[in-house]
Amino acid sequence: MTKNVMNKVGFFRTALVAGVGLAAIELIFASDAFAQLAAPAVPAAPGAPAPTAEVERVVVTGSNIPTAEETGPNPVDTYRPQDIEKLGIRNATDLLTFIPQEAGGTVNLNIGNGGDGTIQFNLRGILSKETLVLIDGKRVAFGSLGGAGTSAGVDINLIPFVLVDHIDILKDGASAVYGADALAGVVNFFLVHKFRGLEIGGTYGNTNLGGSNEMGEWEAWLKAGTGDDKTDIVVIADFWERLGGIFSRDRDISSNGNFRRFGGFDNRSGSFPGRVQGFRLLPSMFFGPGGTPLPGVNTPIAHSATGPGTSPFYTTPGSVPGIQNSVLGDGDYVAYNFAAVTANLPPADRQTFYGSFTRDLCDKYLTVFADFKYTRSFFDTFLAAVPIGLAGSDPFENPDGTSFSPAGISVPIRNAFNPFTVGDSWRYDSGY
Repeated sequence: MTKNVMNKVGFFRTALVAGVGLAAIELIFASDAFAQLAAPAVPAAPGAPAPTAEVERVVVTGSNIPTAEETGPNPVDTYRPQDIEKLGIRNATDLLTFIPQEAGGTVNLNIGNGGDGTIQFNLRGILSKETLVLIDGKRVAFGSLGGAGTSAGVDINLIPFVLVDHIDILKDGASAVYGADALAGVVNFFLVHKFRGLEIGGTYGNTNLGGSNEMGEWEAWLKAGTGDDKTDIVVIADFWERLGGIFSRDRDISSNGNFRRFGGFDNRSGSFPGRVQGFRLLPSMFFGPGGTPLPGVNTPIAHSATGPGTSPFYTTPGSVPGIQNSVLGDGDYVAYNFAAVTANLPPADRQTFYGSFTRDLCDKYLTVFADFKYTRSFFDTFLAAVPIGLAGSDPFENPDGTSFSPAGISVPIRNAFNPFTVGDSWRYDSGY
């Protein structure tokens, strides 16, 4: 039976306080107090059933018992291997894509222009170095995974998922607890320290889109562990590789830096070999043998003109029929198409070896542990060539030490390949 006895308990506490604070009043009403005492028990008649005691249940609606240490005021998301598998996450780049708190200019392996082969957490889009990354609850030593790339973040690509037991993500700022480097939050990677048996696994995927160059990606790992109730030993070897990569030229949408066909702009570079100010070698020297002005001549004749304006081998791109107003018909004649050499998904590979040893001593009052991790990672990215038409790049100098050509590389008149007979400052000067 459940009865509410809160009024009785409250009355008892009130009466006790009154009794302590008002002793004189207790003497005056002593008879009343005694009258409230229970009457002496009367012996039961012979043969009568023994009286039964009624126990009242008290329902506690609150408690001052401290909570467990693992429970804190800040929300923590935990991802275990089975959770990661269900979400379809295969690597650290996928993890960053899934985490809703991840925002801003995230660095990962899918960035060719500006990527450095690292994968860095950037919670709330502040900065990568403002997200604290821990391994087994310990800070990452600077110079190992820490300080990666130009943004000084931690490269989590060097922690393959096969090494991870679970991941805790503190989504709120925790600088008051961890310091200023946890301004955006904390990501804690707990590695595997207990495993029994042998596990061999692998994955393989391919773009399979019918393009001119397909990219495959594979990973293989071996995990082994042994031990008893006091000792745990784990060793792991992981191998990952992205085969070939995908270049900008392999997909039609990114094959050319001239985006006018999509309603955009021509982003190709104006610096390219063979350009002399606003002049360009004749198209016939690039796209076919022979042609005008001299059949069979594919290079300018040395010392044949005073400059590109008087040379029969140079012309302005706008004077070539069908090129000036075309969208892509110039065959990259007007400008340099950097997309021919850049990578969309650069090739990369990684090998990781990990080992862990744990031993409990003195009935688990003392634990001896040690672990190691060795990672070798490569990332082969490609950017457009750096133009040589920069001030100070000319190897030839004037008597006062300045470059002979203010913007470009000059060629001496005595050079057998110099097509002009005038001052060297004409040579490959970009005109800008």
